[in-house]
Amino acid sequence: MTSHFEILAILTSAVLIVWLFRRLKLPAILAYLVAGMVVGEHGLAFAHDQVDYEHFAELGIVFLLFTLGLEFSVPKLMAMRHLVLAVGSLQVAISLLVFTLIAMAFGQPVSSAFVIGGILALSSTAIVIRQLSETGAMKRKSGQISVAILLFQDVAVVPLLIIIPMLAMDNESSMILALTLALIKGVFVVGLLLLAGKWLLPRLFNLVAQVRTDELFVLTTLLVTLVASALTQWFGLSMALGAFLAGMMLGESQYKHQMEADIRPYRDILLGLFFVTVGMKLNLSILLYSPLLIISIMVIFMLTKIIVITFLAHRAGEASKDAWASGIMLAQMGEFSFVLIALAGQVELLSADVSSILLGAGIISMAITPYMINNARTWALWLSRESLSHKNQIQQQELQQLEDNKELKDHVIICGFGRVGQTVSRFLKQESIDFVAIDIDPLRTTKAREAGERVLFGSSRQTELLQAAHLAQAKLVVIAFGEDKQSIEVIKKVRSLSADVPILVRTRNDDQLALLQEAGANEVVPETLEGSLMLVSQVLSLSGVPISKIIRRVQKERKNHYNHLHGFYQGEHTDMGPDAMDRIEFAHAIMLNDHSYGRGKTIESLNLESRRVKIIALRRDGQEIEEPNKSTVLQAQDTLIVRGKPMFVERTERFILEGP
Repeated sequence: MTSHFEILAILTSAVLIVWLFRRLKLPAILAYLVAGMVVGEHGLAFAHDQVDYEHFAELGIVFLLFTLGLEFSVPKLMAMRHLVLAVGSLQVAISLLVFTLIAMAFGQPVSSAFVIGGILALSSTAIVIRQLSETGAMKRKSGQISVAILLFQDVAVVPLLIIIPMLAMDNESSMILALTLALIKGVFVVGLLLLAGKWLLPRLFNLVAQVRTDELFVLTTLLVTLVASALTQWFGLSMALGAFLAGMMLGESQYKHQMEADIRPYRDILLGLFFVTVGMKLNLSILLYSPLLIISIMVIFMLTKIIVITFLAHRAGEASKDAWASGIMLAQMGEFSFVLIALAGQVELLSADVSSILLGAGIISMAITPYMINNARTWALWLSRESLSHKNQIQQQELQQLEDNKELKDHVIICGFGRVGQTVSRFLKQESIDFVAIDIDPLRTTKAREAGERVLFGSSRQTELLQAAHLAQAKLVVIAFGEDKQSIEVIKKVRSLSADVPILVRTRNDDQLALLQEAGANEVVPETLEGSLMLVSQVLSLSGVPISKIIRRVQKERKNHYNHLHGFYQGEHTDMGPDAMDRIEFAHAIMLNDHSYGRGKTIESLNLESRRVKIIALRRDGQEIEEPNKSTVLQAQDTLIVRGKPMFVERTERFILEGP
């Protein structure tokens, strides 16, 4: 009964705190750590016996390393080898050495100091990659440098997981012997697993895939992961190493993405439990009594990492502003640092007090990471006087380039000169309409200029570039790069400079259509819906519908902002995550019976618009009526098809069937 109560306490606190943290846009990892602090022996003491949880939670690390192996690509590593080796490897080595020496200066033994160095040298892959993806900064040079460093850090975790338990051995000779044996065993196990991955696993998954049973595929993925981790553990090595190798072997297979999707729920739940058990070890009294010590440690290791990364990136030939931005983005402690803290605590290399101080510093550093990443570019420009000067030189070059085109008027400005932007420019040229493009890719800009195109290098969000493109005289601005968050920023910037110029925006789907229009876009073109219209045009044409009627129908849909195309019936694989639920619209069928509240009432009297749903159609006696009249009286056996966000659709169904 006690264990049941402990599990209930852990789950309840985890659910509530994760929900709260996600509402505050803080990482879920922090929520799990705080949940552990709340229920642990140093908090409300709901959970006492942590040993059972820890053995179970270790599987979360196993699955994490497996997915890391799936994403680990040797070709990708080779393509980025300059940054990975010149910056990533040296960052880990130098940071580890510096932090080890600092820890030794504060009286820590060599083995404990080495562990602390390894813990502080790592950054958070999960938080940084997510933030880079959300802000669209992944394509920037600073984002590429950050990814290269994180790639090497993830690889460096594996040897650290092997070395730390060996550092706990009593004498140096036994440790050297153990390391030698581990190396021999490691070579043997890696060879064995690589052979299995080359000859056995592809055949196994081909057989499983032919059965076409999802449950069997999931079970096989779990079995392969656990067998590989058990094999390395049997040879006295880390379970995580086996899982990483298994993932790496299957990373190049055609089933990679399916495996990752299958194992993600198990990984996330067990990894959450792992971070809860880490949080249980955090002594709140130390945090309360030593806040200045924890803040000082955090500031020291974050500043040190910023300086090391900036120096190495600049030394590798990167621009000063990109070097500073990368350093700022990677200053925090990583999720694997918590794994190493837990492992070092188990083998008694770190005391409970030191572990708590490191955990506290790590939690605070991760909490401020989203804010740091969002402001990294601004701070980097301020810190890098050279980059500001370089930026001004570029602006002057752009202005000089357009000096001969002062007569430019009634032209189109294309923001983003990728495939879509270039296609737009070709059609404009055919109609003899002038255009100016702005693109942030230096290679593409150079190639386009060599071909005689009028393309400016830089960000479309910069006032100077928009003015250099003669925004005041432009008759249209086309935002063609398809990243909604960046598009909204460009729209706001354009609107601040010109209130009247029409803005046409390309977006991948209709998720952010309302936000783009609210920001100031005149027209929004969602690729998925336009693709649907083109397909429908071909279908109707081949079905014998006159072309004039097809054109009228398509033009009507565009004029009504694709009104009939919004909303869809969700499928088994539809993303139902919290982020998706806030933006997607579903189509849903509500069938009325003799006892339904809506029976006998007119559509107008139900006032469904106030409930934020829209009626798509009414099906009655096998016939479908599109956009039924508001005076239509609903009858039993009618099926009302509505569209809206999931929460509003559910409330509307309950209202129609049960009443207020």
